[in-house]
Amino acid sequence: MAALTSQSATTTGTTPTVITPTASDTIAAGQFGPNGCELRVITTGTASNITVLDPGRTPSGNPGTATALAAPATGVRRLLIPRSAIDPATGVATVTSSSQTGLTYELFRI
Repeated sequence: MAALTSQSATTTGTTPTVITPTASDTIAAGQFGPNGCELRVITTGTASNITVLDPGRTPSGNPGTATALAAPATGVRRLLIPRSAIDPATGVATVTSSSQTGLTYELFRI
């Protein structure tokens, strides 16, 4: 598990920092902008399902069921990660991926 670092877009332009994900990564609350984060998912040759875990809890303490973003074998997808994805117990949001082969991210505060 790796902690992802976000960056901000600027009026003079930003060169995105490419992130090599692991099967499960976290984003600390301090990495979020006031409206959350945007995760840019880039795949080159292998499809991957990207899931932002839901920290919501049922009365029995079970986490909510999250829907995966199906990223194609080769392509780019953008995924909003709202502040509500931050688990109040841990202070992080968790992002998982089904395959890391040819997968990279860019993470921006919004």
